[in-house]
Amino acid sequence: MGTIQWDRLLRPSLVLGGTILDLTPAVIAHHDLKGLILDVDETLVPLRQQEVAEPVVAWVESVRPQVALWLVSNNLSQSRIGGIAQSLDLPYILGARKPSRRKLREAMAAMDLPPSKVAMVGDRLFTDALAGNRLGLFTILVEPMVDPTAAQSYPIRNFEVWVSRKLGVTLYHPEDDRP
Repeated sequence: MGTIQWDRLLRPSLVLGGTILDLTPAVIAHHDLKGLILDVDETLVPLRQQEVAEPVVAWVESVRPQVALWLVSNNLSQSRIGGIAQSLDLPYILGARKPSRRKLREAMAAMDLPPSKVAMVGDRLFTDALAGNRLGLFTILVEPMVDPTAAQSYPIRNFEVWVSRKLGVTLYHPEDDRP
C-alpha cells in the first residue's frame, strides 16, 4: 500500500482568497470550467441564515449562462437546503457525506460533464477540497460567508488549515493564475 499524498488530496486547485462572489465569469472561463458543484453552508449562505443574500442571487445569475450549477451539501435539512435551492432555482443534493464522492458523481452525471470541466467549490478542505480532488475535479477553496451581525470564528476550518500545513500542504492563492 502506497503512502497517502496529502498534498495532492488536500491542496485546492485554486485558493480564491475571497468569498464565492470573487469567483467571476472571467476566472471560470480562464480555467475552462463548464460546471460548478457548490457547497451551501458557509459557501453560499452563512450557517444560521435561511435566506440567500441578494449579492449571491446576482452572482448565480451572472454565472448561470456560462456553467451548469448544482448544490451538493452535507446538510440533511430538506427545508434549509431545499429552500435555498428553490430560491436560486438550482438542482440540489443533500446529505452528501463529503468527502464521499458518490453524490458528486451524481451531480456530474446530471451535468453530463467530464471531471476535467467541473469544479467543486467550497469553504472546507477536509470535505469539499478532499472530495473534489479524490474525483479529479478542479477544486476551489473560498472564504466562508460571514453573517455581518454575528461575531464569527471558524475553528473547524482553522484546524483543517493547521493540520494540512502539518501534513506538508501549501495553501496559496496565486494572483498570477487569475485573469
